[in-house]
Amino acid sequence: MQGKDPVKIIREAISQALVFYYPFAGRLREGPERKLLVDCTGEGAMLVEADADVSLEQFGDSLQPPFPGLEELLYDVPGSGGVLHCPLLLIQVTRLSCSGFIFALRLNHTMSDAAGLVQFMTAVGELARGAAAPSIQPVWCRELLNARNPPRVTCIHHEYDEVADTKGTIIPLDDMVHRSFFFGPTEISALRRFIPYHLGQCSAFDVLTASLWRCRTIALQPEPDEEVRVLCIVNARSKFDPPLPTGYYGNAFAFPVALTNAGKLCENPLGYALELVKKAKADVTQEYMRSLADLMVIRGRPHFTVVRSYLVSDVTRAGFGEVDFGWGKPAYGGPAKGGVGAIPGVASFYIPFKNAKGEEGIVVPVCLPALAMERFVKELNIMLNMEQTQFPTPFKGVAGDGGTPTSTFILSNL
Repeated sequence: MQGKDPVKIIREAISQALVFYYPFAGRLREGPERKLLVDCTGEGAMLVEADADVSLEQFGDSLQPPFPGLEELLYDVPGSGGVLHCPLLLIQVTRLSCSGFIFALRLNHTMSDAAGLVQFMTAVGELARGAAAPSIQPVWCRELLNARNPPRVTCIHHEYDEVADTKGTIIPLDDMVHRSFFFGPTEISALRRFIPYHLGQCSAFDVLTASLWRCRTIALQPEPDEEVRVLCIVNARSKFDPPLPTGYYGNAFAFPVALTNAGKLCENPLGYALELVKKAKADVTQEYMRSLADLMVIRGRPHFTVVRSYLVSDVTRAGFGEVDFGWGKPAYGGPAKGGVGAIPGVASFYIPFKNAKGEEGIVVPVCLPALAMERFVKELNIMLNMEQTQFPTPFKGVAGDGGTPTSTFILSNL
C-alpha cells in the first residue's frame, strides 16, 4: 500500500462492504409502538476526507484516550447525529504529515454492538486488501431476538429501574475532566491483594470493576443510604442454545446490574463489591435475554438507569486493534474517549494497551468533574500502594459535587 491514498482505498472498500452490509446504507424509521425499523434506502454511509499537518508522533508516546482534537478527527456533520432519518455510520479518514492516517468512526449503536462493528470494519479491511468478499458473511436475523408473544418479563432487570434523581446526583456536564489509567500486571496484582481467598480465581475484569466502582463512588460522595449501581456489559451470543450464528452483527449484549447503597460499598472490603459484580454477570442467561426483549416491548425501549450508575464495557477482546486496511495493524484501535453517550461520565471502556515500557495491560478512560477526579485519583493510588493488611478509611458521605445512542471509535495507522 506504500504510496497509495488511504482515503481512496478505504472509500472504495466501504462501498464494497455496504453491498454485503446493506442495512448500514439505509436509515432508521420508527414504526408502531416505537419499533425501530431499517429502511434500506441505499442512501449510504457518510465519509469525511481530511488532511492534518501533524504526525502521529506528535500525539505523544502513549496513544490513548482522550485524544486531542477529537472534534477535528471526527467532524460532527450538522444534521447527521440523530437516531432517525440520519446516516448510520459517520467515518472520517484524516491523512497525516508522516504518511500515516487516522480512521475515526461514529456508529448508531441501535444497529450493532462492538463485536458487530469490528466484524464490519474487518470486512472493510479485507476488501481494501483485495479480497472479493468478506471472510465472514454477515447475518441479519434480528428476529432471533424478537420478543415472545405474548411478552412476559420473567427476570429482574435493575438496569431499567425508574430512579428519580431527587438529590441532583446525575453528573453535571460542566467542568468535566477526562483521564486514562493504565492497569498492567503490577497494578492488577496490587488490587488482587484485597481479594479474599475464596474469590481468588476472579477475572481481571471483576477485580478492576469492583475497584473502580468503589473508588468512583467515594469520589462522587453520594449520601451513604443512596443506591449506587454498576452495569457490566456482557456479550450474550454464547448464552443462547443454540448460540447466535457466526456473522450475526446486531446488538447481543446485556447490562446486568450490581446494586447496593453507597455506605455499604465504600465501608466494606473489596470482596463485597467483587461478589456483587460476579453475581450480576452470572445472571445473564438465555431466559434473561428473552425477558429483556419482552421488557423492551412492554416498556417501549426505556433508557438504562443513569442515576448514580457506572457502566463498564470490556473491549479487550473485541478486535479493534486487529483491523488492517492494508497498512498493517493500527498503533491504536479502540474507543476515542470515556464517558461517551448522552450522559457524560457514566461509561468507561477497558481497552487493550501497551505502555511506554512495553508492558501489556488495560487502559481505562474515566470522565468525572474536576474535584471528583482528584478524589478518584487519590483513592485509587491508596489502593494501589497500601499494604494488604490496610484498607481505606470508612466512607463518610457528604453532598455530591453539585442523547443520542452513538459510539465513537478511532484507529491510528503509521
